Amino acid sequence: MEIAAKACQNAEDLKDQWFVSHCGMVRGTSTGGPAGGPRILLMGLRRSGKSSIQKVVFHKMSPNETLFLESTNKIYKDDISNSSFVNFQIWDFPGQIDFFDPTFDYEMIFRGTGALIFVIDSQDDYMEALARLHLTVTRAYKVNPDINFEIFIHKVDGLSDDHKIETQRDIHQRANDDLADAGLEKIHLSFYLTSIYDHSIFEAFSKVVQKLIPQLPTLENLLNIFISNSGIEKAFLFDVVSKIYIATDSSPVDMQSYELCCDMIDVVIDVSCIYGLKDDGTGTPYDKESMAIIKLNNTTVLYLKEVTKFLALVCFVREESFERKGLIDYNFHCFRKAIQEVFEVRMKVVRSRKHQSHVQKNKRPTPNGTPRMPL
Repeated sequence: MEIAAKACQNAEDLKDQWFVSHCGMVRGTSTGGPAGGPRILLMGLRRSGKSSIQKVVFHKMSPNETLFLESTNKIYKDDISNSSFVNFQIWDFPGQIDFFDPTFDYEMIFRGTGALIFVIDSQDDYMEALARLHLTVTRAYKVNPDINFEIFIHKVDGLSDDHKIETQRDIHQRANDDLADAGLEKIHLSFYLTSIYDHSIFEAFSKVVQKLIPQLPTLENLLNIFISNSGIEKAFLFDVVSKIYIATDSSPVDMQSYELCCDMIDVVIDVSCIYGLKDDGTGTPYDKESMAIIKLNNTTVLYLKEVTKFLALVCFVREESFERKGLIDYNFHCFRKAIQEVFEVRMKVVRSRKHQSHVQKNKRPTPNGTPRMPL
């Protein structure tokens, strides 16, 4: 038992080191640097669970550990740069702060925002939360009509199935009625039932992040082509650090399948941390050689393959189809090559925008009216 416990602790330590080297962050801390992608705002009343969501999804904190988190008393900015696709900045707003106060430049905050997540505690009286939601959405929409408004009906682990459905229906009805009364029916709100004690929070964040990925249609099309030519039932493209799936094929997502994929990624990383590194601890638990096959007792095979150093493809394959593994691997090779080309196009666009921004900045005159010298 002592040896097993020591091995598990070493695995956790190695996993922490991997997070630092691959994500530029330590669990539970913020890098605080400039964001390389769109901004996501986390808003809601105090103790609604905003900080717990952020820590569990992006810093691998255990849900039970979040019970000891102190209430957020200032705006917490966290850069998430796990991959070229999952690349954004999260702003966690304290529930007691009035960001519409004249001392706050709320127009600047909303102008650069891709998604606004408003967290509502489903186990509390949510009338005050709905009033704050309405105020926040209407103000934000006037500044930036392109914001995606995402409502997390949180802490549903303490509710029965019937109560969950009733709560979601009530919140959905009241929130949209408030917008209709204000003549803002065109504002679209998306609702999710979430809990940090299961995979629902990861799936909800997956949906939010996917809306911020302009390449999503291309990725979905590539996955559809891949599975149709390989005899695969279902495929997910995962970010291995956050376990957010950034794309899947067009068939419906089953929650149990998603949970199995997340568990498989955990197993691959944990086992690799214990047995896959060199004696001196060097190397990485996830690289181009990473691959795993798990046969389930329902004649289904789970197949994981590395796509990039941040992304993994996880597939559900019938045993009889998996007998043609050579065909699947060849099609996967073509799929991975196409994904890399998508990455290259994206990076060229980013570099081009940075160059144009730099040129425009240098063309602006200095305060004394003389043109800036090119750098």
